[in-house]
Amino acid sequence: MPNRQQRNMPTVRILQVEDSELDAELVLAELDADAIAYEVRLVDDEERYLAALEEFHPDIVLSDLSMPGFSGMRALELLRQRDEDTPFIFVSATLGEEAAIGALRNGATDYILKQNPARLASAVRRALDEAEAHRANRRAESELIRAQRFESLAMLAGGLSHDLRNLLQPLLLAGDSLQDYQDDPRLARLGKLVRDCGRRGLDMVHSMLSFARGARRAEQVKLGTLFSAFDLLMQGSVPRSVAMELVIDDPELSFEGNHTELQQCLLNLCLNAIQAMPDGGKLHIETSQTTLDDDFFLPEEQPRNGRYLCISVKDDGPGMEPAVLEHMFEPFFTTKETGTGLGLLSCKRIVGSHGGVMRVESEPGRGTRFDLYIPLEEVVSDALGAGDDDELEGAAERVLVVVEEAGQLSLLADTLDAYGYQAHASQSGTAALQWIEAGGLPDLVVLDADMNLFTGVRTLSALIDQGYAGPVILLTRPGAVPDMQELPPLQHLHLVEKPVTTQVLLRSLRKALNAASSGTA
Repeated sequence: MPNRQQRNMPTVRILQVEDSELDAELVLAELDADAIAYEVRLVDDEERYLAALEEFHPDIVLSDLSMPGFSGMRALELLRQRDEDTPFIFVSATLGEEAAIGALRNGATDYILKQNPARLASAVRRALDEAEAHRANRRAESELIRAQRFESLAMLAGGLSHDLRNLLQPLLLAGDSLQDYQDDPRLARLGKLVRDCGRRGLDMVHSMLSFARGARRAEQVKLGTLFSAFDLLMQGSVPRSVAMELVIDDPELSFEGNHTELQQCLLNLCLNAIQAMPDGGKLHIETSQTTLDDDFFLPEEQPRNGRYLCISVKDDGPGMEPAVLEHMFEPFFTTKETGTGLGLLSCKRIVGSHGGVMRVESEPGRGTRFDLYIPLEEVVSDALGAGDDDELEGAAERVLVVVEEAGQLSLLADTLDAYGYQAHASQSGTAALQWIEAGGLPDLVVLDADMNLFTGVRTLSALIDQGYAGPVILLTRPGAVPDMQELPPLQHLHLVEKPVTTQVLLRSLRKALNAASSGTA
């Protein structure tokens, strides 16, 4: 049957189940009279009906009640087995009141009598509107459930990260302490292994927590840490038929960026590459450093010559046609049956937010390569220079360490003793106050902000009441700012995130003591 369309109207795909072409024409005439644009497919048996559901994807079904060898009730049953939302309207001359009620109970949207078809067009419009509203509600509910799951994941990750940091703290301090035994190579190697495992675990905790929460703060990104967390996130997503290879040229390289966004970008590109190789292949990710000149940049890009980190994602999939490459960064353009088409656009925006640019090379039969160029103006190194250890030595300053967890407390105190400080360990605020009453005020206080019975802030308040006005190092969870409202203004308060490494702890001590002795904040 030919298509019938009216101008400026969306085309409705109508599957008409009817054995009388005359009756079918009369039904469609009602839609013509109401200026409903449509494309119709007419069927009168189960085989053709099922084929139409699969191939035609109707927006609505209009069905007679009974036909030779087929029935409207059977058509309704088959539709509802596949789709709960597509409207189904009976258009019949023999539908009695009892049958009509039964049809509605079984999932029919409406019923129209052939001898009184005036209501058909309005019924079709209303059914289509209700179906679209129902789909929109389902999408909204799905997004809400998804958001709630992510919120729950973020809360779970936050709780687990706190426990994991407490477990990693002894590894960080004990590893550094064991490395000091240079006269025993085995202990030194063990110390390096313990410290590196602790640092890698901490980096992964930070990265995964940031990913779960969707954090967007700028931070120093270490290349090795970024790809360690990325490798962990990819586990379980790479099928056995795909060989993934990571080649990182300088794991110690650091630059200013955002772990979360870069992980999102890499995950998107790699998952796209995996989907492009359903029969298997090779996924290669590598990093390098390069220098870009003005002539590298496209006219619409801001030239920014200098040193860049290049992250390349390559696959040996089927590649892309020129027509696809031309539109790949357009919003909602996608070659997938399901998908928003926003993944590559998001990647381009993430790279752009880092001040970088993105390039794509792809040909049919020759795979695809994405190159992400991130500027490296803010390169820093975590390595200590020669002589730094000497600058971290104490001069017998008295340090009061207040931490509830016994293992962490012992390691902190031992570390400070080993570097020339006089450390006193107190497992509670009450014990710290008792020590001050007996031994006088310390030169510096190290406090855990997360103590339970007598919190770090309450302990600090009590110390101030006892006359302490010296520097304070408050150990806090990342991103957590303790409530200081009950405290007077503190000139020499330093917040240090947990878990703390030996070097960070010693640097913080020297900074706090030097600032206090010079009278600077």
